[in-house]
Amino acid sequence: MPHIDESVVESGPALAVRTLNPVQRRVRALEERVDTLTVAVQALVEGLERAPGQAGGGGRAAHGAGLAHDIMKSRRS
Repeated sequence: MPHIDESVVESGPALAVRTLNPVQRRVRALEERVDTLTVAVQALVEGLERAPGQAGGGGRAAHGAGLAHDIMKSRRS
């Protein structure tokens, strides 16, 4: 059985990213951005779920918008 030097064996995300071609890397980057946008939109939707006439609705909408903005800022690359 051949000897394998485990110090040079890569696994997990590092290996996955290095073995991707340029198109696959771009697709992965776009997928990550879509995921970030999805989380931000979900936060915004949760803030807007109350009708404007309901008590506290405006504060919740502002909070949701602020949270969505923070999510987008924190995940920019």
